Formats: sequence, C-alpha cells, structure tokens
Amino acid sequence: MTLAGQVAVVTGASRGIGRAIALSLAKAGAYVVLNYRGNPTAADTSLAAIVEQGGRGELSRFDVANESEIEQAVKKIVDGHNKIDILVNNAGVTADNLLMRISAVDWDQVIGTNLKGTILCTKVVSRHMIRQRFGRILNMSSVAGQTGNAGQSLYAASKAGIIGFTKTIARELASRNVTANVIAPGFIETDMRAKLSEQQREKSVQLIPLGRFGTCQEVADMVVFLAGEKAGYITGQVFSINGGLYM
Repeated sequence: MTLAGQVAVVTGASRGIGRAIALSLAKAGAYVVLNYRGNPTAADTSLAAIVEQGGRGELSRFDVANESEIEQAVKKIVDGHNKIDILVNNAGVTADNLLMRISAVDWDQVIGTNLKGTILCTKVVSRHMIRQRFGRILNMSSVAGQTGNAGQSLYAASKAGIIGFTKTIARELASRNVTANVIAPGFIETDMRAKLSEQQREKSVQLIPLGRFGTCQEVADMVVFLAGEKAGYITGQVFSINGGLYM
C-alpha cells in the first residue's frame, strides 16, 4: 500500500467526489480523517465504507470557513496522530445565478466555503507540514474556474482563485518539501449530475470529446497518485480531468 503510515485529511468527505477520495486514500493505506459539516449520516456512511474495506479513519466535524474550528480540529488530529501528511481541500458549494441576481448571502456562502475554506485549511495544516518537512496538498478546482460558465460567476471565481492560490503556495512551501497541486474536474457523475434530464445530459455530453461524464473514482485516482511518492517532483500544477472539455 503506497500511503501506509500516512495521515490524510479530506474536507467535504461525506459524499460524491470527497467520499471517493477518502475511500481511495484509505485503500492505499492512509489513515483518513473525514471532514463534514452538516450531514452526519452521510459522513457515518463514508467512514463505514472505509472500515468495511479494511481501512482506518475517523470523522471530524468543522466548518472550513471558520478558522477557530479548523484550529481545534487540526490540533486534535495532530495530538492523536503526531502529524498530517496529506490535505485534500475538497469541500465546496455552489449558488448558481446570473450576476445581477447574486445576493450577499450567495457571495459569503460560495466564496467563503470554496476559496476562504481552502485557504484557511491550508494555512492551519501547512504549519505542521512545514515542521515535519513533508506534505502533500491537493486543492479541488473545476473546469468552470478555467473557462468560466454563464450563471456560475461566483463558483467560477472561487475555483479560479484556488488555482492562483495553489500556484503561490507551491512556491512558498517547496523548500520545506511540501507540494501543492490542483485537480480541476469537468462533468463528473455525482448526485447533482443524476438530477439532470436526459436532454440536459445529452447536451452536456456533446461538448465532451470523450463522449461521457467522468467518474468520482477517476478523480480519486489522481489524488492518490499526487499524494504518493512518485509525485514528489510535481508541484504548482493543474490536472484537468474533463474528457477533453477544456484543453
């Protein structure tokens, strides 16, 4: 198992891509701390799936946009395990609307969770990575952050910000053997995609050269690779998993 003995924290790990990432990291041997905020039942299900496949982990409830909660959660993790080797900033929300209809609440929610949350979690966790002179930081962006998408100005801005942030911290942390990379998924089969009508699905698939949506597992496989030893010379990069939607 390539990640045996390592401790990973995955935010937004209760469902979808986050759950797949947590399961895959655990399967690779990591001890996985699954963060969640508002759905304990889903979080319990994710942890149970890890245990069922022979992995190990624990749940950690905190709001990624609240620095005090992050500090407390990270302290507990480090006190219990002495380190954090891998951080996956996956927690994210969207509030799609045209620019003129965006509210202050929408702004606070989307930018707060997606961008501020990524920055705060990285800030707190990277202190420990710097001390141990090792770390892998994986930040989840989106094809929307690379190309823009009508009706998703807040979401696209938050995801584009993650790219700029990650490239900057990659430079700041490299001397301490801490890498930072971005994963930018395109259309991925999740609960949200399952709600699309057949007509909407067909229209979306027509935009993708490979002719299908991606899977959560395909995203998770990239995370496991970038968290591993063979990716030690890769930092500050954006990995697009989008079937050719954006090249």
